[in-house]
Amino acid sequence: MKTNLARITFDPNVMGGRPCIRGLRVTVGTIVGLVAAGHTISDILKAYPYLENEDIREALAYAAWRAEEIELPLVGT
Repeated sequence: MKTNLARITFDPNVMGGRPCIRGLRVTVGTIVGLVAAGHTISDILKAYPYLENEDIREALAYAAWRAEEIELPLVGT
C-alpha cells in the first residue's frame, strides 16, 4: 500500500520531519484533522488552494496505512 504514496514526503527541515504533502508545510495530520472535524475535500482545497484532490486522498491513505501498522519495540541482544 505505502509504495504508491509518492506525494507524502519526509524532510527533517520541513515541519520537523513529520509526513507532509509534496514537501509543503501541510502535514498529513492537518489534513486528517480537518476531515475528522467534518470538513469536505472541497473545503480543504479552498483553504489550501495549492493542494490537489490527489494530495488529500494520499494523506488519508497514508494515515490509514499507519493506523494499521504494528510497531514492535527493539530488543537488545
